[in-house]
Amino acid sequence: MDKVQDTIDLLKVYNQDHIIKLLEKVDGEKKQALIEQISSIDFHQLKELYDNTKKEIEIKENKIEPLPYLDKEKLSEEQKEEFQRLGEEVIEKGEYAVVTMAGGQGTRLGHSGPKGTFKLDVYGKGKYLFEILAENLKEANQKYGKVIPWYIMTSKENNDETIEFMEKHNYFGYDKDSVRFFAQSELPLLDVNGKLLIGKDMRIKEASDGNGGTYSSLRASGCLAEMKEKGIKWVFIGGVDNALLKMADTILLGMAIQKKVQIASKSIVKANPHERVGVFAKMNGHPKVIEYSEMPDKMAEEVDSDGELKYGEAHIMCNLYTIEAIEKISKETLIYHSAFKKNSYIDENGKEVIPTEPNSYKFESFIFDAFELFDDIAILRGKREDDFAPVKNRDGVDSPKTAKELYEKFWNRN
Repeated sequence: MDKVQDTIDLLKVYNQDHIIKLLEKVDGEKKQALIEQISSIDFHQLKELYDNTKKEIEIKENKIEPLPYLDKEKLSEEQKEEFQRLGEEVIEKGEYAVVTMAGGQGTRLGHSGPKGTFKLDVYGKGKYLFEILAENLKEANQKYGKVIPWYIMTSKENNDETIEFMEKHNYFGYDKDSVRFFAQSELPLLDVNGKLLIGKDMRIKEASDGNGGTYSSLRASGCLAEMKEKGIKWVFIGGVDNALLKMADTILLGMAIQKKVQIASKSIVKANPHERVGVFAKMNGHPKVIEYSEMPDKMAEEVDSDGELKYGEAHIMCNLYTIEAIEKISKETLIYHSAFKKNSYIDENGKEVIPTEPNSYKFESFIFDAFELFDDIAILRGKREDDFAPVKNRDGVDSPKTAKELYEKFWNRN
């Protein structure tokens, strides 16, 4: 009984009285589950996040400068060989692991189900996104005589379906014992008045807390501890939706080792000054990715003495970390960004409300916000046609059609 009273007291403190009314209407297991969920919520953090949505964003005086990079195309044979040797050594010793962020659904593609289960229409019979990644890793395993541990981050929403899919397809020939699934953490949704939303299942509505949640989810799931036990020294983190993602690029790895940095990333040149991609820069002495929406036009169009864009290195979700870097980030709270979305909910009388306009805030952190915790990052410039075939939109740019063309062209060349 005390637990119920404690929950009611907590809800009163944070002005969530509508949930108290709903608690009176449910009983048994549903009531128990809702109370459990409420007790796991950090209300103080949620209040701060809500308060931040009401604040004007302050543009502080920031010192922004370009970040140096190495162009993979322009490396000397000597540099290439040294980077490759250093990178290969790590993989051959079994000190390398890969994380795939696969928590999203394929809604934008018109696909029902986890994004990784989307089939890209390549070479007539097609390949699933998970299959393309598995092939990429299997090739590396064969080359270096080691099975790279593969960690797949799902969401609560798609975890079971993802595991079922991989089981059904026999992990596309990947060693099942070297694959580990872990779910991304979530945060509750709040309406415009800071009230929690309740879903039809009588549970508080939550949504994944953005790809920046990868670090803390690795820690909370025990995957980070497992990596350390295995003697992993370097971890690659990439998305599920890039059909040309190289998850074991020894040149990127060797460059990071040679430059003695804790984080490294692969970039490609922006297609034009106003392409909607985040770009690498140095802000107040720390590496940062500046979102296209935050980059003033004048800055986006600036060129250097070679006529190249000063801020032209696009972040393509191709990131590499030392295990110590992931450990450090996983203990930090990254900045949260709020997105205003449409979400259905149950009102205090138990009736479902389906809004026609955005009505609630979703909070997410971004993976690259962690870069600012370090003094330096090593950037390797790759090539769009070799490294970047994203599958994001149903048609137009970054769609299955453009990804299919890039993928087939690449494999016809190589």
